[in-house]
Amino acid sequence: MHFPSLIPFLIPLSLLTLINPTLAIATQASSSPSREAQYQTLPSLRESAKIQDKWRDERVENIPNILRRWGVDAWLITQREYAEDTAFWSLKSATQFSARRRTISLYIANPKEGTPSAYTWIDNTPEVYTSITHVLSSQNPKSIAINTHPNITFSSGLHVGELRGLYQNLDRKWTDRFVERPMVAVEYIGTMVKGRLEWYRRLQETAWAMITEAFSERIIEPGVSSTEDVEWWLRSKIQEQNYTTWFQPDVNIVGVEPIFGPPDAIQEPLVSRKRDIIQYGDMLHVDFGVTALGLNTDTQHLAYVLYPDEDESSIPSGLKAGLAKANRLQDIVISNMKVGTSGNDILRASLDQMHSEGFEGKIYCHPIGDWGHSAGTLIGMTNLQDGVPVLGDLPLLNRTYYSIELSVEHFVPERNATMMFYQEEDVYWVSGEKGWEWVWGRQEKFHFVKTKSGKRKAVAAEAMSGQEEL
Repeated sequence: MHFPSLIPFLIPLSLLTLINPTLAIATQASSSPSREAQYQTLPSLRESAKIQDKWRDERVENIPNILRRWGVDAWLITQREYAEDTAFWSLKSATQFSARRRTISLYIANPKEGTPSAYTWIDNTPEVYTSITHVLSSQNPKSIAINTHPNITFSSGLHVGELRGLYQNLDRKWTDRFVERPMVAVEYIGTMVKGRLEWYRRLQETAWAMITEAFSERIIEPGVSSTEDVEWWLRSKIQEQNYTTWFQPDVNIVGVEPIFGPPDAIQEPLVSRKRDIIQYGDMLHVDFGVTALGLNTDTQHLAYVLYPDEDESSIPSGLKAGLAKANRLQDIVISNMKVGTSGNDILRASLDQMHSEGFEGKIYCHPIGDWGHSAGTLIGMTNLQDGVPVLGDLPLLNRTYYSIELSVEHFVPERNATMMFYQEEDVYWVSGEKGWEWVWGRQEKFHFVKTKSGKRKAVAAEAMSGQEEL
């Protein structure tokens, strides 16, 4: 989540070489989509539930492997209706809208022969603890993970009242075996099954299609449309397509100066606000995501508003170079995303490489999937470029999705100003040596807001009228 909007536009190698010789070489291979993004229709609610439950079953089957990997014998999750553990939302079926009564799940790493590895109880009487004790006695786990970590959201969802209930109703023999293994929940939530990718790609393509339409003359009229107009158009389009979202779309004009006023308002403090009416020559940015099938996307793109007499070749070279620089930082980050490495180590290596290539920027990448900001290590935050405590020390998982979110500074001669170029695209892990690939593609060309032919004539006529008056 943060900033973007564009339609691809290849950068001439001659220009890239002027920026940085290394940059030119590194960006020769285009990662932009091979075709224009199209809206993808979601399956029926009934079919969607079947798809999601199949994914959920595959993930639950992998829990014993996760428990063994992190050296724990069992995982216990308990919650009440409307006070769910964070992990519950990745463990439930598609037709569950909340926990019922008291809902308790127990997962066993090495179940005795002929017994299941997963148990769930729904009850509102103390008898449920008798049932749990029976299973614990049968399986005899030496360690039982509970979600009580103080700093990791996905491993801290056990409510205090439920924890108290466990201590009051289970023998001390079992409560003494409670341990914190935060990576159990993190890995379960952060691991994506293979079948999800096809639909995740469709979600990402739909997000691109919405951005492309939002940043076009169909939606934006320079001098009339505001950034808020575009934001609410996006929200409406999401609903129209039967998708939803996990945050309000954010559209802004990059590089506009604050407006202060009025100077005679002695009694009131001056209020700074940014211009929100879109004008010719503006560079626009959007931060946007869609939600469906239990998955979330996160995209930031850039757009340019063409003047009436301009075509796509008219965009200032400085803006194209800024986008190319952001693409280069994306390449740098992905090249340093080695599975098992901490987010903080990836951040340091990437920033060092960026600085060695002679430019400045910020890196703030995050896992994505079940949640917009999902389970896994963080690779920087906007205000933490020296490392992220706790979350930045987690190891990078494989079989996961990430939002490569970042920004770079670039001096734009045509504007005589240093401007920020924001980009965010989602990637997925490819097994073997390939590493990470873009889910749908990445923005390498600007989206363009063109002037409608009728409007172009009107603007030209207005200009001629002004000359005659002079």
